[in-house]
Amino acid sequence: MDAIGSVLSSGKQATNASSLNQEDFIKLFLTQLNFQDPMEPVDNREFLAQIAQFSALEQARVTGESINDIVTLNSVSQSVSLLSKYVEVSTLNGVQTGTVSAIRFTNEGPILTVTSTSGSVISDVKLSQIGLVK
Repeated sequence: MDAIGSVLSSGKQATNASSLNQEDFIKLFLTQLNFQDPMEPVDNREFLAQIAQFSALEQARVTGESINDIVTLNSVSQSVSLLSKYVEVSTLNGVQTGTVSAIRFTNEGPILTVTSTSGSVISDVKLSQIGLVK
């Protein structure tokens, strides 16, 4: 059984092979320095501007990952708080009522199992399908 925190690491997607990381940027930066024209070197301000732009881009990427982690933790918390609660579920057959009896954590988010008041089991319920909680 995995810990709830492992949902964060398993939900992250592999980075795009065409994106630049910090190591790639440094290699590119050093290559640019090595092959510049010695008679017309690139201005230091241009290099500093490139470094600042990359730094801002990297910070935005890290911030985006942090926000995704917070959203994931929030959905985990919401789903755990629904255990044993009476809920209304929107399904293809209309609205059904029952009690949340189980939660399964997947890469797409938490999946609930609801035992309806008639005794049948409604599986693969997403948080977005929950309309009312009592």
